[in-house]
Amino acid sequence: MRVIELWQPMPRFPSLEALNDWLEVRCKEFWHKTPHGKMRGTIADVWAEEAQALMPASRLFDGFVEYTKRVSPTCLVHLERNRYSVPASFANRPVSLRVYPDRVVVAAEGLIVCEHRRIIDRSHDRPGQTIYDWRHYLAVVQRKPGALRNGAPFAELPDAFRSLQQHLLKKPGGDREMVEILALVLQHDEQAVLLAVEMALEAGVPTKTHVLNLLHRLVDGKSLTPPAIDAPQALTLTNEPKANVERYDALRKAVEVRHAS
Repeated sequence: MRVIELWQPMPRFPSLEALNDWLEVRCKEFWHKTPHGKMRGTIADVWAEEAQALMPASRLFDGFVEYTKRVSPTCLVHLERNRYSVPASFANRPVSLRVYPDRVVVAAEGLIVCEHRRIIDRSHDRPGQTIYDWRHYLAVVQRKPGALRNGAPFAELPDAFRSLQQHLLKKPGGDREMVEILALVLQHDEQAVLLAVEMALEAGVPTKTHVLNLLHRLVDGKSLTPPAIDAPQALTLTNEPKANVERYDALRKAVEVRHAS
């Protein structure tokens, strides 16, 4: 009866994390009002007394189910009718897929290659999902920049990258320039690259050269605004120029007279 009462009422949850948080709160509420049965006090009282004698845990238990998978030619591994992307360098190669309750981790050659949030869908009347990470396909588009235009992995680029792409693809060679900018995340912090792209767009200069200049300034810690120049008094003009074009007409007449003579 207590178990049924624990789950009533049960609201809907947007994620597994939200369900677990709600369940933890509900269990603790029941511990405080449910008698232990064999010992004096509630379950919470007995737990508080027992917790004092427990040894501290050294580290969390790393519990996962491991499978050996072969990466497809399109850089995907399959699990439970869904597909997860893997860096292109591992295409057609075996990898270890570690399945956790909330994520999947791909390992190879003794290293963690990538990680994705696990998709759990018990419905068998809908097609599985494909979860891409566009960074995994940078090696591919560096060889074939044209794949950037319609490639599915690049459909979910950050907004700043997508805006820059719209500008660059309008001119010849824009595909390669965009690929070179995206590839900057392989050597620099992605947030720094994004910030440089955003600043280039705000300045109205969406070019690779300007993005690189801004990125190098960010990485080097230099100011992005030019310092104000305080010109010495000796450089001040004695006679300010005037917007008067009549002097050019006078000059032209003098030249005509000289040629006529």
